[in-house]
Amino acid sequence: MTKLMHSQTLQVRIENSPQTVYEYAVNPENFPEWTTSFSLSARQSGGEWLVETPDGPMGIAFAARNEWGVLDHHVRPASGPELYNPMRVIPNGEGCEVHFTLFQHSGMSDGKFAEDAGMVQRDLETLKRRMEK
Repeated sequence: MTKLMHSQTLQVRIENSPQTVYEYAVNPENFPEWTTSFSLSARQSGGEWLVETPDGPMGIAFAARNEWGVLDHHVRPASGPELYNPMRVIPNGEGCEVHFTLFQHSGMSDGKFAEDAGMVQRDLETLKRRMEK
C-alpha cells in the first residue's frame, strides 16, 4: 500500500470571472508575472514549456484545456522526480477562487514544506492582484 503524503490546500478569492482567470493562469508565458517566487522566464522548447527557475530549467505540462477550470499540472525539475500539482479555478458568485494543493513529498522536511506553502500562497496573492487590476 502506498503511503499518503501530507498535503495543504492553499486558496485565494479573486474578483474576476473564472474564465478570465483560467485563461491567464493556464498560459505558461504569464508565469513570470505571477509565479514570482520561482519563475524567472518561460519559453517553449520542442513542444514543451520550460520555466527558468533559480534552481535551473523546469518542464511544465498542464491538463488539456477544459471548461471546468482544471489547471492540474506536472513539473519536471532539472533534478528529482516529476511532481503533480492539482490546481482549480472555481466559480464563486461573480468571481472565483483558485485552489492549489501542495504535497509534502518523501524526503521533504517540514521546514521546506512550510517554505513552499508560503511561496505558493504569495504567488496566489500575486495572481489575485494581477487579475483584479
